[in-house]
Amino acid sequence: MSLEEDIKTVVESADANLYDITTLNENGETIYRVSILGKDGKTDIEKCVEITHLISPLLDVTPPIAGEYRLEVSSPGVERKLKKPHHFELSKGENVELKLFSTERVKGKLKDFKDNTVTLETEFGEESFDLSDISGAKTYFEW
Repeated sequence: MSLEEDIKTVVESADANLYDITTLNENGETIYRVSILGKDGKTDIEKCVEITHLISPLLDVTPPIAGEYRLEVSSPGVERKLKKPHHFELSKGENVELKLFSTERVKGKLKDFKDNTVTLETEFGEESFDLSDISGAKTYFEW
């Protein structure tokens, strides 16, 4: 198994979903960021702390990157980019904005995602879009 698969197994054992793993540099510091979503779609600080304690020993044995880094376990946020198919799967029921290659933008509630097809409930009714027609997607929060 890969490190990402091992992390996914650990996250799921704590009743959460692995959303994404990224490595980034902020202010000269390398951060290994593990983004999680609770099974109920919510992520609280206690869940992040729990998963940090579960993942840390795994990363001590199998470092994700060479050199020093800081592990950060967090929510991907209320408004986030949807880049991978499983991001759509984990965002069902949320408000989503799609940017199509045709330059059209479509907003609606994400009803379903299967067979690389995104189905939204829009103001005009249910509309479906193939992933190959989508140049960008993100969740959004209505204030």
